[in-house]
Amino acid sequence: MTDMSGESRISHLAGWQRIDPNDTDAQETTEWLDALDGVVRYVGKPRAQYLLDRLSEHALSMGVTSNRPQITPYRNSIPASDEPRYPGNLELEEKIASALRWNALAMVVRANRAYGELGGHIASYASAADLFEVGFHHFFRASQPGGAQGSGDLVYFQPHSSPGVYARAYLEGFLSEAHLEHYRREIDGPGLCSYPHPWLMPDFWQFPTGSMGIGPINAIYQARFMRYLAARKLANTEGRKVWGFFGDGEMDEPESMGALSLAAREHLDNLVFVINCNLQRLDGPVRSNGRIIDELEAHFIGAGWNVIKVVWGSDWDPLFARDKTGALLRAFANTVDGQFQTFSANDGAYNRERFFGQNPALAALAAELSDADIDRLRRGGHDVRKLYAAYAQAAAHRGQPSVILAKTMKGFGMGAAGQGRMTTHQQKKLDTDDLKAFRDRFRLPLSDADVEALKFYKPADDSPEMRYLLDKRAALGGFLPRRRRMADTSLPVPDIRKWAGFALDDSGREISTTMALVRMMTALLKDDTLGPRIVPIVADEARTFGMANMFRQVGIYSPAGQLYEPEDMGSMLYYREDIDGQILEEGISEAGAVSSWIAAATSYSVHNLQMLPFYIYYSMFGFQRIGDLIWAAADQRARGFLIGATSGKTTLGGEGLQHQDGTSHLNASTIPNCRAYDPAFAHEMAVIVDEGMREMIQQQRDVFYYITAMNENYAQPAVPGGDLNAIREGIVKGIYRMDAGEGEGEGSGERGVQVQLLGAGAILPEVMAAQKMLQETWSVRAGVWSVTSFTELHRDGIAAERLERHGDATRKPYVTRVLSQSVGPVVAATDYVRALPELIRAFVPRRYVTLGTDGFGRSDTRQALRAFFEVDRVSIVLAALKALEDDGVIGADVVAQARERYGKQGIQRAASWQC
Repeated sequence: MTDMSGESRISHLAGWQRIDPNDTDAQETTEWLDALDGVVRYVGKPRAQYLLDRLSEHALSMGVTSNRPQITPYRNSIPASDEPRYPGNLELEEKIASALRWNALAMVVRANRAYGELGGHIASYASAADLFEVGFHHFFRASQPGGAQGSGDLVYFQPHSSPGVYARAYLEGFLSEAHLEHYRREIDGPGLCSYPHPWLMPDFWQFPTGSMGIGPINAIYQARFMRYLAARKLANTEGRKVWGFFGDGEMDEPESMGALSLAAREHLDNLVFVINCNLQRLDGPVRSNGRIIDELEAHFIGAGWNVIKVVWGSDWDPLFARDKTGALLRAFANTVDGQFQTFSANDGAYNRERFFGQNPALAALAAELSDADIDRLRRGGHDVRKLYAAYAQAAAHRGQPSVILAKTMKGFGMGAAGQGRMTTHQQKKLDTDDLKAFRDRFRLPLSDADVEALKFYKPADDSPEMRYLLDKRAALGGFLPRRRRMADTSLPVPDIRKWAGFALDDSGREISTTMALVRMMTALLKDDTLGPRIVPIVADEARTFGMANMFRQVGIYSPAGQLYEPEDMGSMLYYREDIDGQILEEGISEAGAVSSWIAAATSYSVHNLQMLPFYIYYSMFGFQRIGDLIWAAADQRARGFLIGATSGKTTLGGEGLQHQDGTSHLNASTIPNCRAYDPAFAHEMAVIVDEGMREMIQQQRDVFYYITAMNENYAQPAVPGGDLNAIREGIVKGIYRMDAGEGEGEGSGERGVQVQLLGAGAILPEVMAAQKMLQETWSVRAGVWSVTSFTELHRDGIAAERLERHGDATRKPYVTRVLSQSVGPVVAATDYVRALPELIRAFVPRRYVTLGTDGFGRSDTRQALRAFFEVDRVSIVLAALKALEDDGVIGADVVAQARERYGKQGIQRAASWQC
């Protein structure tokens, strides 16, 4: 037993708030606590933790549960006595940090003096500077572009703090003063983007984090993908860490918290979150009437993370040492974040009166402190020694991901102009007196004239601080962030007939394009070179998409392997999990699945290892549900395939409104580096996949492909003319003639062809049926065109238009050129809203009529749905005849006969389609 004094025992028992008045045997309680103290003192904390865990397990087995809250006292997790020696030069690091703070502030204030509309953020980096710098000096290992794989850490930077990262890159020599002068001005000059954007700064930023919540979930899945690569022996990721720096307000985003359990379940101890708890979001406190650190601690502990709190700086250590009654912890327990923010916005005299003046015990603790001393009491997130201890413990921790909850002040050091103020997030400008006070606060060697001119400060190259900064980065492998543009080697693409021969044969077999795509993937997985680099990803619908055969072929990735006998073990296609499984089966989480896809799709840059991910999902649950993540993928220059299966509004008949997709292609058209295709037939699918692989993994172009696939079985026709090469260009560019060689040709006047029918995806078979009806019933000949991509045709058209405005009229839009070889009005029908085919209206050289599936979806048969939305063969025939009437080719009586022949249901539908 220990010889703890009575006073110490009282202090021990007061550790949370106060001695429990309901304790029926205080002496027995003291003996238990003394025993635990003895174990900690003489054997160590690990043994004490082991005993507590065993005791807890035993208690639960007896039906005894604990009422202990899932939070610890409002103080640092690591006692001062357990802190390691700080390995850096505090004086030099402080000088470097001061220079960074000033340059970050100066670039934002400069920009807004010159252009008041540019915006920018000062206060966020003011709170995060020390969080970043401890990492830069002592933890973040770099991997230079072109360097060996498996060497560098991945860092997700808090986006509003990007000026501080630019300021450091300026000292490192990567950015020039001209870059800083062009902060948020990227059009003319060497500009700097507002937030981390790999698309805009492809040699610098690795990860886009500007959209709140995307950084945390992407960081988790990047850490998980590193383990996946290692398990499959594709890359050595041993020792690499993923560091994520996020704001406490950002943690309100569902994506920020949604994958915490995955990180714990898969023991991702290569992952560290550092949450900047400055207690303030854009408009005010994050938890005005509560404590966000307590709330986050409970969430992360509950999810299974290792939680490290850095709440108070070293200046508080003597106060805690003198506090024998637990007065500080009781005061903290009764102070909400709204009040903490008020304390941070006021000076020492105010805090003496309003905080330490709450009771005699607190007042006594502060009696020896001057008002200036109280003003200098720092929060833990501004004390590099406390942060180093936390980072070191997190980096060494095994078996769990770690989160560091670091308490800071928003606008730290900005004084009355911004520290802790409600308006501090919007602070873009400071007057001269505020700037001088900032200079004095951080002891910067700037004259008054320098301050007034907002002169950037860079120590001399041979100064101790510059040598220190560069030496520290050299010891950690180089500079960071830096981005690799391309993998060192490209992957060969196997011949299309090796993996898609069935799709090119003249078989006429009935098969869905979803099943055709899966067959192609299955064959590609068998390729010796490319196969291991393919990453099939699903969000719990593999069997729906016919992918169950892949379970047996390549297995489902699980870091635990398979610890059970699956119920379907006796079947050929049983659910097989394996440590080196290739499929990422993400459960019901589209956000998680696309985050895995992003990690794989950016592996060429992050790991110098080309991977080819195929994420297959219900098309309705893509752009509509996780469109922001897809935008982040575009910004991050992802390369891979997104497969919108069971696509369109009428192919998934019975499912109804929330499963029927009529807009994803319209959404895809807004993303510049997304190639969007809606193939109707397997041979089109094969050509598009082949082109995508050549563009992304052979040419290493920063694009990704969105391809929609249908679950409807219909006959797959032969390649028109039997020559795939003859139609390949049209498939890739977006349109080709399906019935070429049937008497029509360039310059022949099409010999009786009077109308052109354009079809896409699931509706192309309806268009082909309409062609037959027009010929056999109305003696109207129609040409049929397959439109594989309205988006690509639209982009080609506006590019040609732009060239023409600038004096180059030699290039015509592709769709204009091919349709100019035909005659008659043009009718287009798709399974998507009419706005999709309307994208090419400006480039169609004649009368153009569009049909689409506008309005809400509903449950019914495919035939009924197509009739309802007026994209079925009858509606296409009526639209073609009306267009011919409007062109004066046929009379109104023919159209009237058609309406009579096909009934009046169309008129009734027309009145109700919107609802």
